[in-house]
Amino acid sequence: MAMELKQSLRLSQQLVMTPQLQQAIKLLQLSHMELVAQVQQEMEQNPLLEQPDETVEGDLSEKAPGEASLEAANAEVSPEELAAKTPERVEEVKGEDGPNEIDWEAYLNSYQFNEPSTASNKGNVASDDLPSFEANLVDKEDLPAHLAAQLAMLKLNEAEKRIAHSILFNLDDDGYLRLPDVEGDPLIRMASEADVDVCLAERTLRKIQHLDPKGCGARDLQECLLIQVAGLNDPRAALLGTMVKRHMKALESKNYPAIARDLKVSLDEVIDSSRLLAKLDPKPGRNFSAEDAHYITPDVFIYKMGDGYTVVLNDDGLSKLRISGAYRRALRKGVMEPGKAKEFIQDKLRSAMWLIRSIHQRQRTIYKVTESIVKFQRDFLDKGIAHLKPLILRDVAEDIGMHESTVSRVTTSKYVHTPQGIYELKYFFNSSIARVAGEDIASEAVKNHIKLIVGEEDSGSPYSDQKIVELLRARGIDIARRTVAKYREVLGVLPSSKRKSYF
Repeated sequence: MAMELKQSLRLSQQLVMTPQLQQAIKLLQLSHMELVAQVQQEMEQNPLLEQPDETVEGDLSEKAPGEASLEAANAEVSPEELAAKTPERVEEVKGEDGPNEIDWEAYLNSYQFNEPSTASNKGNVASDDLPSFEANLVDKEDLPAHLAAQLAMLKLNEAEKRIAHSILFNLDDDGYLRLPDVEGDPLIRMASEADVDVCLAERTLRKIQHLDPKGCGARDLQECLLIQVAGLNDPRAALLGTMVKRHMKALESKNYPAIARDLKVSLDEVIDSSRLLAKLDPKPGRNFSAEDAHYITPDVFIYKMGDGYTVVLNDDGLSKLRISGAYRRALRKGVMEPGKAKEFIQDKLRSAMWLIRSIHQRQRTIYKVTESIVKFQRDFLDKGIAHLKPLILRDVAEDIGMHESTVSRVTTSKYVHTPQGIYELKYFFNSSIARVAGEDIASEAVKNHIKLIVGEEDSGSPYSDQKIVELLRARGIDIARRTVAKYREVLGVLPSSKRKSYF
């Protein structure tokens, strides 16, 4: 049978993610601080990107850098035409041999400050003779190093040093000795690996547990508290130690009457001894945690102006991005010969144009989304969390004519400064909870109601979840008891049995 060859045409559509589109989507998801870091990285890699100095007088009469850059980025022109269209920003000061530039870094490094003598600089010491800024920085001591410095003062043999080293570097951030993949006592596994006797390992561990801070190296909360109780110089410590050893669960639930009955002591003695728990630290290693504080920089601001609200983008570090004037002039004047160098500059020029365009598109999208949120959540801005309305991504997407996925990317890891405080943009999207009568209420508003109810309760007789359900129903909010329990856990509010106070 002969094979027959035929030609046919087929029309199809498919989505192609170009590198430029991938970059635009990536920039859309970044927070403000991440975007500024990304821009700085791009500036290091692309010589055509720069940020002008606002103090230069020539900049004041020109078009805003962001506007000029956006105009250039959206123009469908060749790199040479783009360079010719972009206005000059900074006039160079020319001397006989061409442009003269001041090496400001060398100037500042060599300049001697003749300041009057102060308490911190007696004798007017020259700046070059003072220790550098880096030399005055203090490294935060971690927990293993802190404990190792104390162990160095003790006389340990080689076997004790081996197991001590193993213990110190297996402590978690809270100071506990835990091995996630080991069931039972982790010290047995560590003693075997260090080739030491288990009894010797136990003695070494006890030495570590009584170093500062006390309780580090404990294998559970009960052991940690008992170590610290033993170090208390208080007549009530003996009873507290017995309570921790025999009635840990009752202490947790504050079931003091049951403890008093079992130990055959008065309720007042149990309550009085339990006050010592405030002097104990259940996480003795947390003060040495290496985690740094995370600071939030709002991506957008909402200001109240008269009877309305104004949305202002945080353009710090972004709005001044532009194409380098030196390379524009080089391309416009044709001083660059055709070849790899010119191709490199043109490629970097296209990359810079797309970056600028993507950043401005990101900023415009955030602005539109925030304006829409202001429209939907006006009552929240005026009156607070209790007036937050139910809102879903589709509502905002339809309002601004964008896809839900775009709105989702824009609201991820983005923060807004409002008259009510700083919130993540996703905070304004809430599921709805039905009211007994009237409009639905946002789930976040319900959480706020629960928080307020708990804050107003009598600490000696806290509300149960069922009682909170009844109080919410009186406010027109009808939810189930399990929903109250779920929201209470999200808020970090303990059950009523653990909120009860005897003091």
